Amino acid sequence: MTTPTYELNDGRTIPAIGFGTYPLRGSEAVEAVVSAIEVGYRLIDTAVNYENEASVGEALKRAGLPREELFVTSKLPGRHHAYDEAIGSVEASLDRLGLDYLDLHLIHWPNPSVGLYVEAWQALVELQSRGLVRSIGVSNFTRAHLDRIIAETGVTPVVNQIELHPAFPQPEMRAAQAELGVLTEAWSPLGKRAAPYGEPPVVAAASRLGVTPAQVILRWHVELGSLPIPKSSSAIRQAQNLDVFEFSLTPDEVAAITALGQTDGRLFGGDPDLHEEM
Repeated sequence: MTTPTYELNDGRTIPAIGFGTYPLRGSEAVEAVVSAIEVGYRLIDTAVNYENEASVGEALKRAGLPREELFVTSKLPGRHHAYDEAIGSVEASLDRLGLDYLDLHLIHWPNPSVGLYVEAWQALVELQSRGLVRSIGVSNFTRAHLDRIIAETGVTPVVNQIELHPAFPQPEMRAAQAELGVLTEAWSPLGKRAAPYGEPPVVAAASRLGVTPAQVILRWHVELGSLPIPKSSSAIRQAQNLDVFEFSLTPDEVAAITALGQTDGRLFGGDPDLHEEM
């Protein structure tokens, strides 16, 4: 199964769907990531705060694919936003993963009360210049956060990974990122406990197409131009989640699923202006 790709604003490409690893740890994480790679995933997403980088690294080694066939993402935690600490944090991530470089590294949360996310971004720019990170981006940034780091460094993130699912479709943020040339990645793309598998627009589309409700929601992301990062430990569900490029939703179906959005459909109240993750 060949996964389509998006072109990033730095000229590199990224698979159009990825495999999320939170909250997998230990042997469960190793087995799930090996299975995902065997199924066909090439984008693997981890983070320092997931505490599973070593397990992901072991899975990458066991999978045995050439390094250039994999696209590995990790994320910088809030406690490492100071410039020198950010440099050391990424080097430690590489050590735990057993890699010479990361394809993409993100600032996990802006933590605006700490006020060091620009310094963290400057560190990622430096790490990119050294070749330790191929592409650099952010996660959970607002338009104001994006504007500030771009203005202060002249470097635009290639992606912003944000909470995005049918209950929280974020149309304004998606439009802002499209304007800036920043690709939207989606964490919790299915909505976790709020997944709308039984909602009429999802059920109707799944019935028409002969696919699962989860496949409908992931295809909705594709139709929006969003890159979803679903997680599953089941090889069957992993394969289903990846198999969303051979069918399409109609514009009316996309609109009906988007209309399931709520004023604040966040899963846990993770407002980037308020939430702090160290």
